[in-house]
Amino acid sequence: MTYRESSGRYLGVVVGGSMTRGVDVRLSPDCPVEEMALGQHVVIQGQSRRFYGVITDIALEWSDDSIRANPPDTSNPLIAGVVATSAAYAMLRVLPMLAIEGEFAMLDGPAPARTVPPHFAPVRLASEEDVQVVFGAEDSRHFWVGNPLDMETRVCLDLEEFVTRSNGVFGKSGTGKSFLTRILLAGILQKSAAVNLVFDMESEYGWMGTSEGTGMVKGIKQLFPSRVGVFSLDEDHSRRRGVSPDYLLRVGYNQIEPGDIDLLRENLGLSEVAADAAYSLARHYGQERWVRSFLDVSGPEMRELAADLNVNERALSTLHNRLSRFRRYDFMTERESDESVEEILRYLDRGIHVVLEFGRHRHDLSAYMLVANLLTRRIHERYVRRKEEAMGDASREPRPLVITIEEAHRFLSREVASQTTFGNIAREMRKYNVTLLVVDQRPSGIDEEVMSQLGTKLVCLLDNERDVDAVTAGTYGARELRSVLSRLDSKQQSLVFGHSVPIPVVLRVRDYGTAESYRELGFLEASEMRRQMERDADDLFGGRD
Repeated sequence: MTYRESSGRYLGVVVGGSMTRGVDVRLSPDCPVEEMALGQHVVIQGQSRRFYGVITDIALEWSDDSIRANPPDTSNPLIAGVVATSAAYAMLRVLPMLAIEGEFAMLDGPAPARTVPPHFAPVRLASEEDVQVVFGAEDSRHFWVGNPLDMETRVCLDLEEFVTRSNGVFGKSGTGKSFLTRILLAGILQKSAAVNLVFDMESEYGWMGTSEGTGMVKGIKQLFPSRVGVFSLDEDHSRRRGVSPDYLLRVGYNQIEPGDIDLLRENLGLSEVAADAAYSLARHYGQERWVRSFLDVSGPEMRELAADLNVNERALSTLHNRLSRFRRYDFMTERESDESVEEILRYLDRGIHVVLEFGRHRHDLSAYMLVANLLTRRIHERYVRRKEEAMGDASREPRPLVITIEEAHRFLSREVASQTTFGNIAREMRKYNVTLLVVDQRPSGIDEEVMSQLGTKLVCLLDNERDVDAVTAGTYGARELRSVLSRLDSKQQSLVFGHSVPIPVVLRVRDYGTAESYRELGFLEASEMRRQMERDADDLFGGRD
């Protein structure tokens, strides 16, 4: 099966450029420059290769400098025609990303471009067939996430590749990060690419979420009721929202480790000395009892304890005051086994995805970080042990797990990333079958090493230069991608690049929240489900008397 000549609109010809900065394309007078947009895909037909590229810049040029100083009178159609065809013109900057060589392109597929097309090679807008060649069609592993600008062709992520590495969803507040994350979670569910553990800070992903366009939208629990379990730290809040949690999660004081306090240092307003005192307390009282015993200390006992530990008394008192906040958490108990962790693992082992809702604690960042870090550490330990016990036997290995965290820079900052389980997971890639999906509006706050390990980045609008630099650092064509990123719409657009897409693409993210969008994800209303069951029964028993 050979690849047909591109049927996309003719744009112009290559007139210069280089491999590092991209090629220059002189736009044909018949193609209005106003119809060109950053991020559009084009196809360049070379002598023996077909190149795929992205428009990264649009410029107006002229062949005579006097035109700029003395613009001609273009009200005369004859003069306007002459100027448009010879004196003034538009240029496109195109970054070649992929190339297809040979007659059997559909079978061979695209490869990274390692050269440039020749002078005067014709350039066309990518057609629907071009997009399918590059991104693939929907199937058991490819999931539709959106459409290219000005096209209805579906762009798919390779979810099997997606879950093999940690990935990131970035964008400033209000640009649709939660909307896009919800689509990705639904896709992983639909294609059974992995199981999810979602630390749902704002109760957006479980039973119901919010959308500016449609109000309330279904969460993944409503779309896949038998394949999602909602765990809760706040049963009353869940029930007020009409949600009956599958499991009520509790955390014991005995499960808190000094490393958890180190992670919370900035959020709790602790000095380095005060945070380090937690390690001395754990050695003094024992790992199982140090938090509860320390919280019971009062009055003159604090001075004696500080002397025993050789710790500054003021720093120790500050730590005591900050940890006293934990007493307000109704999900904290005196002593807790790892039953909550075991219950999460039982769900994950059965292929059931887990969403943990924080209820009224959703605005308390300390509670979110404490619980997420504590649970992730224990679950990661189990995965490491089980992976090593499997000894390469794939049938005994745990299911691939994607852990979704919001406010990711709190867990992955330069100061703490090397010490946290989340940082270890990001660096391990999928060594132990665990990866991250990080959701954040401040990517510049995430450690550079962690950012470099993220396989695929889905980036909504960012208006901070440091954030833009952080998400594009180390990426081929980073400077050009920054210009594309700066021109995104503030709603329902995302620049996607990395491991699970062969070429960067600006997407109009698919709809989520309409009846049609739910059906496309496999959701059936009760009436439709009854009709489907009746049809299945007819198919099964219709031939019987």
